[in-house]
Amino acid sequence: MSNLKYWLWLSDRKGLTGQFAIQVLEHFGSPESVYFADRGEYELLSGMTAEIVRSLEDKTLDREDQILGDCDRLGIRLLTLQDASYPERLKAIHQPPMVLYLKGRQVTFDEEAAIAIVGTRLATPYGVQTAAQLSADLTRSGALVVTGLAQGIDAAALRGALKVGGPVVSVLGGGVDVVYPRENRELYEDVATVGTLISEYPPGTEPKGSHFPIRNRIISGLTMGVIAVESGASGGTLHTVNHALEQNREVFAVPGPVNAPGSVGTNLLIQEGAAKLVMSAEDVLCEFVDFFPGRLGYKGPLPPKIKEERLRGAAVVPPSRERHRAKRDKGLAEKSRSRIETLLWATVKGKLTDDQREILLALDGQTMKADDVVELTQIPARRVLSALTLLQIQGYVAEESGRRFRGAVKLKME
Repeated sequence: MSNLKYWLWLSDRKGLTGQFAIQVLEHFGSPESVYFADRGEYELLSGMTAEIVRSLEDKTLDREDQILGDCDRLGIRLLTLQDASYPERLKAIHQPPMVLYLKGRQVTFDEEAAIAIVGTRLATPYGVQTAAQLSADLTRSGALVVTGLAQGIDAAALRGALKVGGPVVSVLGGGVDVVYPRENRELYEDVATVGTLISEYPPGTEPKGSHFPIRNRIISGLTMGVIAVESGASGGTLHTVNHALEQNREVFAVPGPVNAPGSVGTNLLIQEGAAKLVMSAEDVLCEFVDFFPGRLGYKGPLPPKIKEERLRGAAVVPPSRERHRAKRDKGLAEKSRSRIETLLWATVKGKLTDDQREILLALDGQTMKADDVVELTQIPARRVLSALTLLQIQGYVAEESGRRFRGAVKLKME
């Protein structure tokens, strides 16, 4: 128990977040060692700020005692990075949470065919129906659906899984004892009863807007793949997709009407080859059935002819379309260059992942092919292509003829 206090203490240090927190832990070897170190030892670390040092010098454990008491009272389990039951999938991501809070059913994620379903809160009836059907079919076939607890696609996916009697997992942007949004209280209670609620935030933590983009890396990190059902040109769905791509997870997307705002993101992911087109749960299950023999109910891959028809156009652009796109992009590029927007880098970088930041900086003032970006940044080709797609969706990068890319905004570094 005393060991657990130090984990809670370290995970709660102000300013100590992200990859730097992991670096501090690795440098000292354990939370206890960080706790008992002094200012001189802290200041030896490159990147250590005065704010973080002050926080590390605060050795009081009153808050940690309160958190442990709340967890015991509310029936909340804790997992730390050192625990054998901490999911290996999650431990392997770039910034794994030091501590996880869990309420409900125990799940061995590394043994589950866990699939995330994500999408917009402002879902259309088509999106709600599709998410619910996919979730129900995946659950009935033996997969474990992971999502959030928001209105729209999240709620539809939860209801689909619950409807067929299967467990389901919700990853929250606040404490696992905090119901958000309030109108989903009944759904929250159902998940807590037959499924699992997970968060990296202590009990009582109110959800904040800044928590959700951070939370999304956990949704993708716990799973084998992510399905985007509906998404606009920006937002949490694309954040989760980008995390999935960087974590080398499979990404799927449901196509939508070409003129629907809620399908802009998913359609472009398919068009650019960043996601596999999905028309049914079988299109997802066929990718994982060999990894979980006997667990998934799906009996085999789709017949080649049907699979070819379903995936046609998902990743390959016909020559005629390529010529049309080149002509279109040339005209758009000529127009956009005359009215390029200037943005503060300090404002932009917080909205991007590490890959996106490095690629956008590489393209600032330059035009190059994807292979050139790979050569310059040394980021693997698949991640470069994925990041370029999402940067285009967000309006930071434009594609020109010959599959050449350039920054669509001017970055001001001051």
